[in-house]
Amino acid sequence: MEIFHDINHSELRRPTVVTLGVFDGLHLGHQAIVRTVVERALLIDAVPTLITFDPHPRQVLKPETAPPLLQTFNQKSEGLRGLGIQQIVVLKFDEHLASLSAEEFVERFIVNDLEAREVYLGKGFAFGHQRRGNIELLQTLSQRFGFHADEVAEVQLRGRRISSTMVRMLLKAGRVNVARRMLGRPYGIEGVVTRGHGIGRQLLYPTANLDLQNRVLPTDGVYVTLALVDGVWRRSVTNIGKRPTFGGELESKVETHLIDFDQDIYGQVIRVRVLHRLRGEKKFSGVDELRAQITKDRDRAIRYFDSEIVRRNLSFV
Repeated sequence: MEIFHDINHSELRRPTVVTLGVFDGLHLGHQAIVRTVVERALLIDAVPTLITFDPHPRQVLKPETAPPLLQTFNQKSEGLRGLGIQQIVVLKFDEHLASLSAEEFVERFIVNDLEAREVYLGKGFAFGHQRRGNIELLQTLSQRFGFHADEVAEVQLRGRRISSTMVRMLLKAGRVNVARRMLGRPYGIEGVVTRGHGIGRQLLYPTANLDLQNRVLPTDGVYVTLALVDGVWRRSVTNIGKRPTFGGELESKVETHLIDFDQDIYGQVIRVRVLHRLRGEKKFSGVDELRAQITKDRDRAIRYFDSEIVRRNLSFV
């Protein structure tokens, strides 16, 4: 996959089938759009291409309303590569780009730079100055410039529209199972393992303390998780919270206990997939009560992994 932070005419591969948008989270709605682009590109011998923006447009236009992103750029690009996108064009979103009319945007980037044969938008997506670039305008411009334009139907879950905003709301509510269904996979976070205060080891349950790359966390609590360590997905239990039993923290921390694993992984980047919420965070009376609860959490996690339905579906990672 080729990634361009600035368009360079000597590098871009053309002709293309194109979509554009932020695509934060790569939920099932995004995946439907990407699959359409990839399948059409294969049929007409073109390069499946995605145009996206950095930073998020709302960080420039209305920063007070800009959402925290579900994925880092590297996580998103890896997901797009897995779905078959071969070329990503990353446009720096600034006041100048925001001032371009939809017509200018299409002619410059989609027609001249990418020689698009087909363009697909997600339902309701808009681009260009004052968001005038909707599917109707794009189809009008397609007649002038000679490409095909269409809209991909939205994807719903039990009658509810799937969106990045909805995924954030579900995670904030701790409803990680529903978020997983909207994403088509468990929500994932990753970070570098750093040295903590050694509390987990004192409790006989050592934990990997993560310096996170992701900005969006499920709400505070204890979760059944899988952690990717040295290329192997390992059963784990993850606490997200402020450690109230030990005086509390200003911000939530992430600590992952790897079941039946006790090796030095300081400095490594590990990925954590959040599968199921066990309970909310609680302040305990002391170390003994906390240790007893951790034992119960670990046992419940093991039973979760041992259940037949989970063992059948661990491919969802």
